[in-house]
Amino acid sequence: MSGHIKLAQIKKGNDAVVQSIEGDELRSKLLELGLTSGSKVRVLYTAPFGDPIAVDIEGFVLSLRKSEANLIHVTV
Repeated sequence: MSGHIKLAQIKKGNDAVVQSIEGDELRSKLLELGLTSGSKVRVLYTAPFGDPIAVDIEGFVLSLRKSEANLIHVTV
């Protein structure tokens, strides 16, 4: 699988590389937390109905709403 997809589409246990983040407010918040373009992320857990999603960003675990994860474009 290649090309840009949304972080919310990545299955548990899979890795991805962040390409871009939509939305200025969310982008600012995630940049402060270390989620930048080129960051490697691994999906650790997805709740039963897909919300929230826990991701590992180089040793930092971040929980995101599915709506937020849909604004993050990644490649696998």
